[in-house]
Amino acid sequence: MSYAVAQALQEAVYARLVGDAALGALVGDAVYDVIPAGDVPPLYVALGAEVARDKSDATGGGAEHEFTISVVTHNAGFSTAKQAAAAVSDALVDAQMTLSRGALVGLRFYRARAARVGTSDERQINMIFRARVCDG
Repeated sequence: MSYAVAQALQEAVYARLVGDAALGALVGDAVYDVIPAGDVPPLYVALGAEVARDKSDATGGGAEHEFTISVVTHNAGFSTAKQAAAAVSDALVDAQMTLSRGALVGLRFYRARAARVGTSDERQINMIFRARVCDG
């Protein structure tokens, strides 16, 4: 197994989201690897947790990365969050991304969970994607 491609995958996913015009029209530049301290915009996207599994074979090292992208809104209702989640999905699913190390074999949507956070108007959609990468 190799976890060596993890950083390259994260960089490519982040760049893809930041550079996507449809997502940018909804959230502006509010795509975060690290959520900034203090006030945040009422709608933003954040990279989240990741689990990697070995998918090496006779041809070389590889892994499947299951990672979370969260869309968070402080607006009542899910409408704007779902629009942003759709833009995230459109930007990532089957995207052709060049990695700084290794190669992306495929990227697909796996599942999502939309929920109200606490008793406030905050809503969060956690989308999980699976990416297959090879190192070499």
